[in-house]
Amino acid sequence: MSRDKDLYIYILTNKNHTVLYTGVTSDLVNRIWQHKNKQVKGFTKKYNVDQLVYFEGPGDPIHAIEREKQIKGGSRQNKIDLVNSINPKWRDLYEDIIPEGYKNPNKM
Repeated sequence: MSRDKDLYIYILTNKNHTVLYTGVTSDLVNRIWQHKNKQVKGFTKKYNVDQLVYFEGPGDPIHAIEREKQIKGGSRQNKIDLVNSINPKWRDLYEDIIPEGYKNPNKM
């Protein structure tokens, strides 16, 4: 991940909203696509965590990484409250962030 690009902080969950994952990326649309298509090995693939329920940004890298650490260090309830503050129905926000005519670069 390049340190000179603005970054997004995001929270993903699984179908039943029982698992939460916080991440940071410079390319939110592509990164969520990777999670949805199980291209990210590890926690999110293992627990089927692929629904975007919260994001912030873009922001400068230093503050974004500090914010990610703050969110990750908080309680589960703090993360739930954060999601509820902008997405009380816990809709998957992925469709909202895809630009018109988007083609995933991984398929090119």
